[in-house]
Amino acid sequence: MIYVELPDTEVRRLPFYLAMEEYLARNVAGETDLFFMWQVDPTVIFGRNQIIDNEVNIDYCRRNGIAMCRRKSGGGCVFANRDNIMMSYITANDQEVCTTFGRYTRMVTGMLRELGLDASDTSRNDILIGDRKVSGNAFYHIPGHSIVHGTMLFDTDHTAMAEAITPPTVKMASKGVASVRSRITTLKEHLTIGLEKFKQHARESLCNGTLHLTEADVAAIEEMERPYYDDEWVFRARRRKPTRWMRRIDGVGEFQVDVTTDENGLIQDLDLAGDFFLVGDLDTELTGRLKGVRHDRQSIAEALEGFDAGTVIYGMNNNQLTELLSN
Repeated sequence: MIYVELPDTEVRRLPFYLAMEEYLARNVAGETDLFFMWQVDPTVIFGRNQIIDNEVNIDYCRRNGIAMCRRKSGGGCVFANRDNIMMSYITANDQEVCTTFGRYTRMVTGMLRELGLDASDTSRNDILIGDRKVSGNAFYHIPGHSIVHGTMLFDTDHTAMAEAITPPTVKMASKGVASVRSRITTLKEHLTIGLEKFKQHARESLCNGTLHLTEADVAAIEEMERPYYDDEWVFRARRRKPTRWMRRIDGVGEFQVDVTTDENGLIQDLDLAGDFFLVGDLDTELTGRLKGVRHDRQSIAEALEGFDAGTVIYGMNNNQLTELLSN
C-alpha cells in the first residue's frame, strides 16, 4: 500500500480530504492501494443518508465555530478535531464490499496490536480497545474502486463531542449506555507515545512507499471540493411525510422510514434515512421498485421477490427489509 502526501502542510477544511479520496480513486489509484492520514479543525461529519437535525446540535456547532459536513458514505455521525486522526483507504474494487471493508479494519486492528493494544474489529464498522470504541469507519463506491475512511481517536474534547452530536434515543438505548463518552476510549489513555509518533508507526506499519501529489492535483481536488459546501447537500431538507417510524436492525443500522400512500393504500413515496451503509442505488433499485405497491407486508414481500436487499443496503436481507417497511 502506498502513502499519499500533499505538496504542502496547509491546514485544510474537511471537505478537501473527502474530495481528495475521490480524486485519487478516479484519477490516480489504478490497481494500487492508497492510504493517507489527515487532521482538521473541529468538525461534525455525518453520513450521506442521515438527517442533520436528528444527529447534530446545529445551534451549538454554530455558536462554537464547529463546521458541519455531509460525506458521501453511509454510517453515523462523528466529531473530528486536531487530536482526532482521520484515515482514508482507496482500493480497486476487485472484491465485494464486506471483504474490502473487513480487510481494511483488520489491517488497522493489526497495526494497533503491534503497539500492544487489546484491539479488535466488530462485525460492522467499529474498532475497539477492550470493549470501547476507538475508531469508526464507513465506505462508498465509485466505478472500479472502493473508498474506506474512518476516525482514530488519539485524544478528543469529550464535552464538545457530547454537545455537538445528538444521537437519537433509540440508538443510545440499543447501545445500553447513558452518554457518548461512556462508549469511547482514546489512544492517549493506552499509549506512552505522542500523536506524531503514532502516525509514524501507522504509516510504517501499513505502507511501503510514497506518492507525492502536485500543485495541479491540489487545484483539481479543490474544484471537486466545492459541492460539499452547498446548503442543499449539507442540509438536504426533506418533505415531512404523514407516516413515519424508526427502527434499528442489529448489524445493519438505524432507519427512519417515511411513507406516503394514496387513498387506495398504494405507496406514492418512500424515504429511508439513517446511519446504514449503501452499496447500491437506493432510489432506482429499491424505492422505485416499491412505488405503486400496496403498503402491507404481503404486497411488499411479493414486490421484493427476486431482489436481494443486501445489494443495496449493506448487511440487510429481504425479511428484515419487509418487516422494516411494513411497520
